[in-house]
Formats: sequence, structure tokens, C-alpha cells
Amino acid sequence: MKLLHRFNGGIHPPQHKTESTRLPILSAPIPEKLVIPLHQHIGTSAKPLVAAGDAVLKGQMIGKAEGYVSSSVHAPTSGKITAIGYEPAPHPSGLRDLCITLEPDGLDAWIERHPLDYLNMDPSSLRNRLRDAGVVGLGGAVFPSFIKLNPGSGKKIKTLVLNGAECEPYITCDDMLMRERADEIIAGAKIMRFMLHAEEVLIGIEDNKPEAIAAMRAALKEAPFEVIPVPTIYPGGGAKQLIRVLTGIEVPAGERSTDLGVQCFNVATALSVYRAIAHGEPVLSRIVTITGAVNKPRNYEALIGTPIDVLIRLAAPVKDSDGAIMGGPMMGFELPSTCVPLVKATNCIIVKSATLFPPAPQPMPCIRCGKCAESCPADLQPQELYWFSKAGNFGKAQEYALFDCIECGCCSYVCPSHIPLVQFYRYAKSEIWAQEREKKASDLARIRHELRVDRMEREKREKAERLAQKSAQARTQMNSEEET
Repeated sequence: MKLLHRFNGGIHPPQHKTESTRLPILSAPIPEKLVIPLHQHIGTSAKPLVAAGDAVLKGQMIGKAEGYVSSSVHAPTSGKITAIGYEPAPHPSGLRDLCITLEPDGLDAWIERHPLDYLNMDPSSLRNRLRDAGVVGLGGAVFPSFIKLNPGSGKKIKTLVLNGAECEPYITCDDMLMRERADEIIAGAKIMRFMLHAEEVLIGIEDNKPEAIAAMRAALKEAPFEVIPVPTIYPGGGAKQLIRVLTGIEVPAGERSTDLGVQCFNVATALSVYRAIAHGEPVLSRIVTITGAVNKPRNYEALIGTPIDVLIRLAAPVKDSDGAIMGGPMMGFELPSTCVPLVKATNCIIVKSATLFPPAPQPMPCIRCGKCAESCPADLQPQELYWFSKAGNFGKAQEYALFDCIECGCCSYVCPSHIPLVQFYRYAKSEIWAQEREKKASDLARIRHELRVDRMEREKREKAERLAQKSAQARTQMNSEEET
């Protein structure tokens, strides 16, 4: 039996998971309209490849990855492109994003697909396929997976970690995925292990998911992997926290787990890797938990671009429902509208109600009890970060490792003064990023000005040199004429 380790802090909020795991995953119907954002991943938005009026097939690339940190997007079904423009996006800012609107034709006709024999291919070619297939981290981070599967020259990955912890309350999409599609997850893990040349594969699943643990162990067969139940504690599903629990390795600030020979992927990402390589299928849908103030909480497999309100209606919201949260109650955010589309990052939609989510109590002054520090899984000093963020002393906040905060919400959850601590940290981070953007813009403007001045001075010198040369030539010619 593998020796498990502990990370600092953590909490035990109410789970609310059984409500949405009583029924199997259900395929959501194809909606009348799909709105597909071109920015569904960390990095640069995809570049549109289609125009309004074009007919497309299911799986056809409609947005190509632009730059290195980017990922492609595809038509979730066959139909007609009706518009390309800015539409409401599932983002806490409420801002619009560039989207492609698709009207399904009901045929669901596929492009021609080409499975790959990955064992006879080099990892670089496989990574290119994953980039073109739009495979990103489906645990919520949506970082392009082909980059994580390239540790870099000279770096050896000893341990591949599959994250099936799913620690946040209400979210059960990974739990149900492991119960019903364990074989495909293991097949995807084999492909990832091949690409990374990993020596071992550890699959961490919280011990409150016995059905998923049993299904994954049954799917292992002869695979030299290990399914490891880990203690149920939030945020045990964080990548650094799970790596710590399974391996004892603590990833220092400013370093990546790959520097220490470990790489971590969500179980849903492993399944999408398998579908992309073994079946030639890009990421067109995902499993999403619809729960909260609904009469029929359940997990649905829905096409990317499906309007969230369509999925909520399938779950039959209660009469006093009001708004929705995308993600979990700890790290998720309230949607500005339920008319926004499902994206690759959407693992859960929690329908709100006054009964389920009563208004937060009025914040009171900090009493410096230290509970926030005790619960912090990143070993930070949340109360100090709060004071510096509130005072606008962002330099000092950075000295106290502000950017090591994973915004898990443990500190806010245990605060007896009901201070929304994470909101202050997000504010401080956004201000620092804004200042850095301003500085970069200022530096760029200064460099451009200096280059312009240098160019003008150079042109002035060159003009003077040309005039001097012409004058010298004229004098030479004049002298030669006088001599003759």
C-alpha cells in the first residue's frame, strides 16, 4: 500500500454530490443554435477559418490555433454558420467574446476521421494532433494539453498523475465519467505515458467515490498503473496538493512540477486525448454537472456552444431559482447571464436560490484569529495579504507571495468575520497585471520614441553627408575646369 502524505490546511465543506450521481450521464439534445467562442483556453484566441453562410461538418476545424499557447476549436455538429461576431461569454466580467454561431442541420454528419497508431509515431507528431484537436485541460484550467505533454529537452518525467479527486462541492462530472468510461480514461493515460516516457502512473481519487475507484481499478487490467484513494479534503484536487499527497513532492514557488519529474492531468483530459488519437475526434462536447436549485440534478454530455439556459431547463429549476454559478461554490463565479454558451471549462452549473445560497453576512473587522492561515493549503499568510491588498500596497503583497494563492476560498470559508478575502486577492492581482501592462506599453512607447529619434538623427547625418559629398564633387569639378 502506497504511503500518502499531507498538505497544510484544507477544509471539509458540505459535499452535495449525491444529488447528481443517482442517474447515469445523459446526452443533451442538439440545441437550435450553438455559439462557439474562439477563446476557450489559456493563451491566444483561435483564428476563424469560416465565414457566415458556410456549411460545416461535425468535427470540422472552424478556428485554428494562433501562436504557440493556443488551441483549435471545431464545429460540434453539422450545419450552417450564421454569424461571426461578439457574443456574451461565460466570464465573470460579463464582457463579450468573438464567437461563431452555428445553426445545426439535424444530420450530425461527421468529417472523415483518421485514427492514429500512436505506438509507431513520435511524440511531436502526436502533440500536433492534440493541438489541432483542441485538447485542453478539462479540469477547469483549460491549458493546452500538447504543451504539458512536452516537458522540454533534458527533462525527464518519472511520474504521471491522473487527477480524479474532484474535491469541490457539487461537482460530479469526473466521478460519473470514471464510473462509466474508465476504459477510455485508462487508454488515454497509456497514450500520455507513451508521450512523456513516464515510469509510473498514479491515479488519485478521493475516498468518497468508491464506485469510481472500483471502476477504474477494474479497467486497469494489465496496465502498470495504480489507483490510489486519497483523503476527502478540499482542495485536495489541486494539482500541487494532489502531487504532494501521492508523491511527497512539494512544488516550490516559481517552479513547475515538470522540473521535479511529475506531470498532472485531469481524467477527462485523458479521455479526450484517447478520443483524439484513437478515433480522430476533436473536443466537441464535455460532461457537465447541472445541480443546485433544480428538481432533476444530473450530469449531461452536452455539445460545446450549447446555451446554459437550455441545460438548466433540462434539470427543471425550482420556482425560486435565481441565477447560476459556473464551477463550484468555492472557486466558481456567478454567471452574468444564463444565455451564455457551454465551453470547455464548464464542468458544473449550480443553479442558485435564496434558500440554497442566502446572502453573505456583512463583513466585520479582522480579529487576527489566524484561522485563515491554518486553513491555507499554499502555506501563505492570508491576513497579511488582505491588509496589503486592501491598502493598495501591491509590492508588499507580492513579497508575501500573492501569486502563490490558488484562490481556493478556504480562508474566506473559515473567516469568522465573513471577510471576502479571495476577492481582495483577485483585485490585487488584477491591479498588478494592469500596472505591468501599462509599464510594458510605456516601455514600448519609449523604445519607439528612441528609435524614431535615432532614425531622424541618422537621416539628418546621412543627408548632411550627401550634401557634403555633393559639395566636394562640385569643387573638384570646378577646379578641374579651371585647370583646363
